[in-house]
Amino acid sequence: MATHERAPQPHVVPVPKGYRVGRWEIRRPIASGAFATVYAARATTPADGLPTRAALKFLATGTRTPRQVRHLRDLAEREVELLSRLHAPRLIRMFEALTVDDPDHPELDGATVLVLEQAEDSLDAVLDRTPRPGTGPLVLAQVCAGLHQLHRAGWVHGDLKPANVLLMKDGTARLADFSTAAELDGTHAYAPGFATRDYTPPELLWPEISARGTLIRPTADIWAFGVLAHLVLTGTHPLPGATPEARCDAAARYARGAEELRLSPELPESWRQIISDCLARTHEERASHDTEALLSRVEQAAGGAGPVRRRRHRPGFRRRHPVLAAVLTGVLLATACVTVAGYAYVNHEDGTPVYTALPAASKAPIGPNGKVAYGYHRCPADSVCFFSEHNGNGEMCSWRGDDTDWQSGDDTCPWAAGRPVRSVYNNTAAQRDLEGVAYFRGADFSPAGLDRRRPVQRTGCTSINSMGNLSGTYAPRSHRLVSDCFAFTAIIDTLTHW
Repeated sequence: MATHERAPQPHVVPVPKGYRVGRWEIRRPIASGAFATVYAARATTPADGLPTRAALKFLATGTRTPRQVRHLRDLAEREVELLSRLHAPRLIRMFEALTVDDPDHPELDGATVLVLEQAEDSLDAVLDRTPRPGTGPLVLAQVCAGLHQLHRAGWVHGDLKPANVLLMKDGTARLADFSTAAELDGTHAYAPGFATRDYTPPELLWPEISARGTLIRPTADIWAFGVLAHLVLTGTHPLPGATPEARCDAAARYARGAEELRLSPELPESWRQIISDCLARTHEERASHDTEALLSRVEQAAGGAGPVRRRRHRPGFRRRHPVLAAVLTGVLLATACVTVAGYAYVNHEDGTPVYTALPAASKAPIGPNGKVAYGYHRCPADSVCFFSEHNGNGEMCSWRGDDTDWQSGDDTCPWAAGRPVRSVYNNTAAQRDLEGVAYFRGADFSPAGLDRRRPVQRTGCTSINSMGNLSGTYAPRSHRLVSDCFAFTAIIDTLTHW
């Protein structure tokens, strides 16, 4: 079969290699969209709380008409406002916002530059290389979590699509590109009058645009998630058509009741009803499926078994040596406490902590808006934080490095002497060579209790930029930064496909 590579996009904001803005030096382009170009950059001078490498998003400049300038300024202000106010685990982080002051380069002069954490890949690029990726369900769970964090904070994304889902070095997903995001005023918001048509609900395909923009509701993101999930899980769009225009026509016929929704037979059964609910014909029908309810269903579907594709080569290691594979896998799982893409987890019989799904709302702290409350944002930059309650709530202890004894070291954590740690956030800076934090029941990074039987002799490990709830009932006594939390995951994956 012939392969078709995408033609390279022209850069909306061309920036030469070596160009400097603030403390950053441009290295290479990463991606380009309709209104901005993103470049990889490195820091020329160190600064507290900032990484040595980042992604710089250049929004188009003032070399356009006054109307275009106002429009572009609005896009920049939306993204800066949202990223300045929201610090959530599934949203890309912004370190600073700059303005280019360079009259000698009028094509750049006045450009807004967002300094963002640098991702390893995008979901769009992954799907281009590998339709129906094996990690798809877990990525979708994290995308849904990001939407839930946005909606709970009172914002609508407005342009959810694969290009706006970024994958970090540890494989976890972040939502990005909030230039079309809108803050809710009651039940709705006003967004710029454009979006990606394949991910736009039928009622917004030909909207009325007022002076304030297009009226948009959270259900627009629900529809986009349904399209995205169908594409990730099946490699096809849920509505027929060879082009976006044809698929828009199909969406309009579907909204009028002239055509039924025909989901792909390749869609796993556990996802079928979820996607059907996301792609309900009208806003009113979708409104009963908010992201809080949707997230628990998606997490459950992501943890279930999907369709298994039969391999055409020789049987895998597990089938050829089932007893040995079971023993090896059991040993590995018993000795490692890691997160696999944030949602796969193992419950150990001895009660040691592992990442779990968020607790039920009835058991979790509830904020003034009646929603589950999160407190991870309290963790200082370039720090490791442990919390006495789920979701980053309760009392917090934070460190910027190792600690050999939480009870007698330079930075003590008195509450952990008699109470368990229930959540953790590894907020260390991206420029560190040591990107995980391992924690131990004993002082001086030593095992204690049940950990003594584990080859790695540690209680748990959390990778950089990861956070989650712990299911243990223990209090750590020490922790240290390590290079990698995922070595055992890689070994297990090798056994699975051997």
